[in-house]
Amino acid sequence: MSEAEDKGERIAKRLARAGICSRRDAERWIAEGRVVVNGKRLDTPAFLVGPDDRIVVDGKPIAGPEKTRLWLYHKPRGVMTTHKDPQGRPTVFEKLPKDMPRVISVGRLDFNSEGLLLLTNDGELARKLELPATGWLRRYRVRVNGLPHKQHLAELEKGISIEGVAYGPISASVERSQGDNTWLVVSLREGKNREVRRVMEHLGHQVSRLIRVAYGPFQLGSLEPGKTREVPGKVLAEQLGVKTKELGERNPKPAPARPPKNSPAKKRPVLRPKTP
Repeated sequence: MSEAEDKGERIAKRLARAGICSRRDAERWIAEGRVVVNGKRLDTPAFLVGPDDRIVVDGKPIAGPEKTRLWLYHKPRGVMTTHKDPQGRPTVFEKLPKDMPRVISVGRLDFNSEGLLLLTNDGELARKLELPATGWLRRYRVRVNGLPHKQHLAELEKGISIEGVAYGPISASVERSQGDNTWLVVSLREGKNREVRRVMEHLGHQVSRLIRVAYGPFQLGSLEPGKTREVPGKVLAEQLGVKTKELGERNPKPAPARPPKNSPAKKRPVLRPKTP
């Protein structure tokens, strides 16, 4: 930790950890003059805040950082991964349980895609998990029309460029054929917008169904469509390296061991009068 980080944390990170936006959104809000710290309107995200600083966004004070939490959500088809859709289509966040805090998604699944979507109240964590540098594997079950040639699928391991867009290595194998359709298992680490659909269309196969079944160490498993399941704090600490204090948990020092009863340590010394 640098000396600067030891004196506080960047305002954009604090806003993200408070669960109100991503760090990228926070930087934009600051540029728009929407963030005030201790009565001073900020014009740069290069500003450190401490635990006692008063932060106001759009005239409303924000609470302190919430403990970091993460949920698995089985996104059904026909739902947008956005907080508000201009076309009035249903959104993921409208479908969540009423007792959930404000959350943001880790990446997206498009309108017709389904499966595992990670949700968190920590914008900083969401950004970290989205980055290709994190290296987490995204795994999908994909139904396409026709039967892709094995050689074409094997060549995807080298990466592919489509209309000037470069896609990283993709692992794709045939799971089973079903009539005129084929189920594939597709794995990738980058996850660009509509990547699987575009790559399959480039190979001449339309995608009729796309289900994300895993994101890094987290599995969709038997989670039913539209349902959520919170990841235990212990798993967050192990898999994501989330600090104990960010999980809202205490790690008190263990109490000193007490000696057993009637042990020499429990006996009080006998005071004897000194002889003259």
